[in-house]
Amino acid sequence: MPTPSAAFSLRIRAKIPNQPGEFASLATAIGTVGGSLVGIDIVGSGGPTITRDLVVFCDSEEHAALVEKAARAVEGIDVEEVEDRTFAAHLGGKLTINSKMPLKDRDGLAMAYTPGVARVCSAIAQQPELAHRYTMKGNTVAVVTDGTAVLGLGNIGPRAAMPVMEGKAMLFKTLAGINAVPVCLEVSSPEEIVETVRRMEPMFGGINLEDIAAPHCFEVERRLGETLSIPVFHDDQHGTAVVVLAALTNACKVVAKDLADLRVVLSGAGAAGMAITKILLSAGVSDVVAVDRMGAIHKGMEGLNPAMAWLAEHSNRAGRSGSLREVLVGADVFIGVSGPRLLGRKDLEAMASDSIVFALANPVPEVLPEEAEGVVGVMATGRSDYPNQINNVLCFPGIFRGALDCGATSITEGMKLAAAEAIAAAVPDESLSAREIVPSVFAPGIAGSVAASVAEAARREGVTR
Repeated sequence: MPTPSAAFSLRIRAKIPNQPGEFASLATAIGTVGGSLVGIDIVGSGGPTITRDLVVFCDSEEHAALVEKAARAVEGIDVEEVEDRTFAAHLGGKLTINSKMPLKDRDGLAMAYTPGVARVCSAIAQQPELAHRYTMKGNTVAVVTDGTAVLGLGNIGPRAAMPVMEGKAMLFKTLAGINAVPVCLEVSSPEEIVETVRRMEPMFGGINLEDIAAPHCFEVERRLGETLSIPVFHDDQHGTAVVVLAALTNACKVVAKDLADLRVVLSGAGAAGMAITKILLSAGVSDVVAVDRMGAIHKGMEGLNPAMAWLAEHSNRAGRSGSLREVLVGADVFIGVSGPRLLGRKDLEAMASDSIVFALANPVPEVLPEEAEGVVGVMATGRSDYPNQINNVLCFPGIFRGALDCGATSITEGMKLAAAEAIAAAVPDESLSAREIVPSVFAPGIAGSVAASVAEAARREGVTR
């Protein structure tokens, strides 16, 4: 059953008779339809009434409408206003631009702008690399999307994608002190994305590709990585892969298995599935089988796009074929980055003992944790209302912080592995359990430790300016 959360919360302003039992009748009506009353404020009182703001968590838009209807139906209570708190939080956008340097007098103006600024411009013209030091470039990332694969929403376009990109920028700033600018592009081909981003390079110190549909995302990342002198990172691919590897590393400790001995079945051969396969192989996992709608991907399959052809060539070395349920029998690990409710309890019972299940489809996972209870050794999802949330926010702020700090020109596989090791190490051995294999996204110091490990790996691999 869905859990009420802030994502579907309401603020209900009600004028309530100032008599015993009147507020209780409103609270009872809300509770009867499943609303979770989490906050009460008095915003006005006078004479026979008290005006209160009630914050109510719901589990869906439909549930919120039911809660509102129940509140308005209480006799004697005047519901003056009902506000969707999530829409209110996005009102006017979630970002703003502030100046670091106050302008209080003519001296400040002379240094920030003309004539003093000309000296800095001339220095950068003579030594372009100084732009990383004397402009916002050195601490600014573009969050680039075409809106073709947004969250669980699909191809909703660049305008509708803007709230997600703003949220991403908030995470960059809050967790790693990085300025991030949403760049939502009205384009019709990978070539247009690549050309647009190339022309923006002078302003940015890094490019975070976001919510670009496969297979175009592969081409965009490859071509930008080959031509730009700043880091390019597709978070939907590599961010997911890094956190999955970190979680799997710790899950293996919990169930006393080795990465090298695992048999892994991966549901989903898109951007995330491809990156997860690559990083697992790099980390020493030798037996990975990727499955899509056509079944297990293997050599000799027809109709494969270039990305899936790579999977056929480099994974599934035993040549397994068949459906997801068929290849899952006896597997140690299931990783889902595909769609909802693909598996049931019986499918999990057919896996190896002490199995590890990462069901990461959002908002509804491939198999619900309730169905896995008592069957698997470790269970993780992409949701915040269950233990072990596999969340990219553990990864991308620290990766870019480290890359910017050391002047990295690219993000290598070694840097990603270093990030995964740092995330895994953030959960001390004494705290490891089936319900705690990754740190909280709010755990202090995560971005800093990831950044330090990433910067060290970049220097070791010689990819710094």
